[in-house]
Amino acid sequence: MATDHAKQILEGSPRSVARLITWLEDEDRRAYKCMEKLYPHTGKAYIIGITGSPGAGKSTLTDKLVRAIRKQGHTVGIIAVDPSSPFTGGAILGDRVRMSELNEDPEVYIRSMATRGFLGGMAKATSDVVKVFDAFGKDIVIIETVGVGQDEVDIIGIADTTCLVLVPGLGDGIQSMKAGVMEIADVFVINKADRPGADQLWAEVTYRVEQDTHIKQQRDWTPIVTKTVAVDDEGIDGLWEAIQRHRQYLEESGKLTEKRRVRTSQETLRMIHNELFRLVREQLESSGQLDRYVQQILDHRRDPYSVMREIVNNWLSIPKEQKEAS
Repeated sequence: MATDHAKQILEGSPRSVARLITWLEDEDRRAYKCMEKLYPHTGKAYIIGITGSPGAGKSTLTDKLVRAIRKQGHTVGIIAVDPSSPFTGGAILGDRVRMSELNEDPEVYIRSMATRGFLGGMAKATSDVVKVFDAFGKDIVIIETVGVGQDEVDIIGIADTTCLVLVPGLGDGIQSMKAGVMEIADVFVINKADRPGADQLWAEVTYRVEQDTHIKQQRDWTPIVTKTVAVDDEGIDGLWEAIQRHRQYLEESGKLTEKRRVRTSQETLRMIHNELFRLVREQLESSGQLDRYVQQILDHRRDPYSVMREIVNNWLSIPKEQKEAS
């Protein structure tokens, strides 16, 4: 008899959590039935995103923040999104090694995930894994991203509160001036604040936040700028307080419900897109049509634009029964 992993997860089985996450990463069709059963049990966890430049100390900061959260009795799930190994596709940074002590806490679940080519840190399955942790009963879910390039802004589509970690001496003074990066942060964290240039970086970011708030009068929340020295456990309580203040603002203003409505809309469209793409791709590849189209395009007998329109029009005209069979 097949194991009911959804039931096992709701009953607190870490092994079933691990199995389901692996299925999600591998795009195994068995995952979706489990997710359907788990979804009614989601919506309670609060999601925190931690992003920033490589070398900013995000893993150490996450480790210390989780300890502070655990002191208040909250359970925590951690998703550490790492760059992929070019050989195995697996995560290579090994955040679970750096957070080895947290692994001994039964109320903390850590999962390293590979981006598998999705630079910026958001693995395809991340939002689904958040839901698994939510159904598993975790009060807080923390996503720590790779933080490579502008794609780090992807985290805003998943997190309720996004923390951007900056460090003096890494060019973050210039990085912080980039509008795209500045706008994703609800809380700015100047980590390694014992280094030279920390006060200047704090002043630059604070000035930019005040400037943006003045220009965008409709912005109700003014991002908080905090200082930490994570390796020495300094400033962590202040960071946690800033996150809680942002959560309070979201809940009292109704913005949390609004934010999650937008997220649900985007996720639903993404899932529809992915499933339609899978069905079309499988049909084109299995029938040999894709190879024929590609050769025609290479020979300049066809162009990719008209091919795209032809495929879409043909697909939309396929009877429902045939689509389901494919």
